[in-house]
Amino acid sequence: MKKFVMAGLAGTVAGIVATTQIAGPLLAQEAESKADVYQQLDLFGDIFERIRAQYVEEVETDDLIEAAIDGMLTSLDPHSSYLSPDDAEQMRVQTRGEFGGLGIEVTQEEGFVKVVSPIDETPADEAGIEAGDFITHVDGESILGLTLDSAVDLMRGPVGSEIVITIVREGEPEPFDVTIIRDTIKLTAVRARTEGTSVVLRVTTFNDQTYPNLKEGLEEQIEEAGGLENVNGVVLDLRNNPGGLLTQAIKVSDAFLDEGEIVSTRGRDPADGERFNATAGDLTGGKPIVVLINGGSASASEIVAGALQDHNRAIVVGTKSFGKGSVQTVMPLRGDGAMRLTTSRYYTPSGRSIQALGVSPDIIVEQPRPEPASDEDDEANANTRSEADLRGSLNNDSLSEDEIRQIEEDRAKAEATAELREQDYQLAYAIDILKGLSAFRPNGPSQ
Repeated sequence: MKKFVMAGLAGTVAGIVATTQIAGPLLAQEAESKADVYQQLDLFGDIFERIRAQYVEEVETDDLIEAAIDGMLTSLDPHSSYLSPDDAEQMRVQTRGEFGGLGIEVTQEEGFVKVVSPIDETPADEAGIEAGDFITHVDGESILGLTLDSAVDLMRGPVGSEIVITIVREGEPEPFDVTIIRDTIKLTAVRARTEGTSVVLRVTTFNDQTYPNLKEGLEEQIEEAGGLENVNGVVLDLRNNPGGLLTQAIKVSDAFLDEGEIVSTRGRDPADGERFNATAGDLTGGKPIVVLINGGSASASEIVAGALQDHNRAIVVGTKSFGKGSVQTVMPLRGDGAMRLTTSRYYTPSGRSIQALGVSPDIIVEQPRPEPASDEDDEANANTRSEADLRGSLNNDSLSEDEIRQIEEDRAKAEATAELREQDYQLAYAIDILKGLSAFRPNGPSQ
């Protein structure tokens, strides 16, 4: 019995010795790491003092510190940054849906400002700015090497003032200038309309008003159609939508799902991960959905598209999305400023990370650039004739007036779709998909 106890004690002592032998070097490494950090902070202090004392011009201490903080954050990734008190207030205003500016969402790539997407019906959109454009100069001044916030500051200005930005666009041989008049940007988060028997929900941003606008707009269109039975499906148009609030992306996804995961976020610490699940209730009653995306669909837009795609709840049509799969947390700082820090990545229900890859459409449909109609096309259209145009042609007496009226209505719908195809090929394609799906549904509305 004594031997057993002694053996146990010996094991305990040996364990203590082994732990001490391992912990010693770890503690030394930690102490050395802290010493290195303090040395670097001392170096920062030395440089700060020398700039303040010896720089060729007098500089504001606050400006130096803010620049140092911003440089530290922007070195991490394109979406982390320091927000001065003015910038923090501007961000809060944008979230509420009204602000002054050009109407573009931008990021930084290879030192240049890249347009993520223009916002619908804003000065930038009306001036023809496109997703993927690179802005190289503002009023003739190069922005190469500037931080994103500094470049954005150059583009800000009083409402009604003029700005000239230089654009480099893929497919264009030379850079070109675009003149834009700054204006107050009032974001209508969702615009709802009906094309034929398809409800089109154009979602331009994810701010505080997105889900309420979407729900209200969808209900109005269903009521005008005379009930859900007269609607063949919904087109959720997320093209050129740069994203916004994660909470709104979850609500919009939940609007069309009855159950299952919508999105998950994972940070450095696994314990900080979150999962967001759908609740019962589908605003469309299970009607078919087509989601439209393109290279200007980013962030929250990709969450919605990825969630509906993974649950086989929607057919995703268009071109590959932007690929912003990271989540930024805005943290208030002393002095009314804020820090925007990338804290996690988000994943679709199937576990896909969209970061840098984007959402791939189920059906790839490019939006062709409009081409001016030639004189030959106009002449061909003018010479198109039918049997009914011939003098003395026989009437069709095999159909009733109601049947003839129905044929004419169907023809008018087809002509409207053809006209839409000229204006917006991707949207017309989405509506055609809904028509095809509706044709195989026993209780689908007439086309």
